[in-house]
Formats: sequence, structure tokens, C-alpha cells
Amino acid sequence: MRKSGKKYVEASKKVDRATLYTKEEAIKLVKDTSITSFDGTVEVAFNLNLDTKKADQQLRGSMVLPNGTGKTKRVLVLAKGPAATAAKDAGADFVGDTDLIEKIEKENWFDYDVIVAAPDMMAQLGKIGRILGPKGLMPNPKTGTVTMDTAKAVNDIKKGMVEYKTDAYGNVHTIIGKVSFDNKKLLENLDYVVNTVVKAKPSTIKGKYINNITLCSTMGPGIKLDLNSFDI
Repeated sequence: MRKSGKKYVEASKKVDRATLYTKEEAIKLVKDTSITSFDGTVEVAFNLNLDTKKADQQLRGSMVLPNGTGKTKRVLVLAKGPAATAAKDAGADFVGDTDLIEKIEKENWFDYDVIVAAPDMMAQLGKIGRILGPKGLMPNPKTGTVTMDTAKAVNDIKKGMVEYKTDAYGNVHTIIGKVSFDNKKLLENLDYVVNTVVKAKPSTIKGKYINNITLCSTMGPGIKLDLNSFDI
């Protein structure tokens, strides 16, 4: 069993595990319990009442946070012709087609955070799915990373697009910003994420949808939120 560090133990004392905090209280507390020497990331986790064995209850998508993520992502775009030109004009960090796919395969090249691909590149890209899949880099239409509108995809990612996906237990994790963000920006991002997840509720789900929501900073303790503090 992993032993918790002194900083984590001290931070945990500030959190009452039996209390459901309002979103305003939780945002303040998540900043107070940040224990890293660097600017930590603030993450939200949902436990949803889903049966992920059913295809229509496997949530996956993306959203552009109103106040960004606090991190600029490096974008690789795989496209040809006008779609490639549009990606370059939009500020993509790398643009190419089969040449860059070969570079990934032969050189284990990963100097980027997100891959955007035009639909006609997917057949070739699929051949290195075994390399990209485990790293979470495979483009997907549901997250807006397989598209002919490469300029929009690049702009969205640079503005602060985050992806979300349910795991086998119905959990969804995503980030809402940095500890250094002011409370108002973190609250706006949190509200946006919660509303997005609520709107993604499968029509087949009847009754309770969200079991709980937890907030935490990098390496910090979890803070349970009162669902009644959201307009959902």
C-alpha cells in the first residue's frame, strides 16, 4: 500500500470527506489543497449511472472550455491539399500526410499532443493504430479530430479543447484549468463541463444519471461536490 506524503496528509486534513461542498467552496478548497511546487492542473471526475457494456451508454466527445486549459497543445494535422493549407494557416504545429505517418512509425515520433486527420488519411493512419492507441492519440470523429475542417479543429484545440470518455465503470475525467486560474474562470469552466456531460445523457437512462462529482488538483485530495449547487 502506497504511503501518502506529508504534504498530502496535511492537505487532506482541510477536506471533510463526509461533506458535500458547493461548487464555490470546492473551487476555493481545491486551490488551498494544491501541494505541487508547479502550477497544478484542476481536474473534475464524474461517476455516472451508466452500463458501459451497452454501446449507446459509452460517452465520448470534446468541448472547448470558455477560459481554456492553461496549456497550449501542439497539434499535428494529417491532410492534403486545401485541408493541409487551412491547417497551416490556422497555426498547426506540424502538417503533413504519409511522410509524417512514416516518421511516427519508423522514428517513434511524439513531439505533439493531439493529432487531427482528414477522413481520407484514416486508412493509412489505422495501420499504426497499435502505436497511437495506447497513447490516446488516435483521432476520432466523436472528438472532432477526424474532419475536413482542419482549421476549426486546430483553432478549437488551441483555444482549450478537452476530450472526455467514460471508462468501464462509468467514470469521466477531464480538466477544467490550472490552480493559478482565478476562481471565476475555474467556476465558468466547471459549469460548462457539467452542463456538457448533462447534455450528453443517453436517452435510455431513466432516473438518476450523475452519482457524484469530485474535484481535485494534481496530487491533491478529492473534494466531493453538492450536485444541488449546479443548475441541472
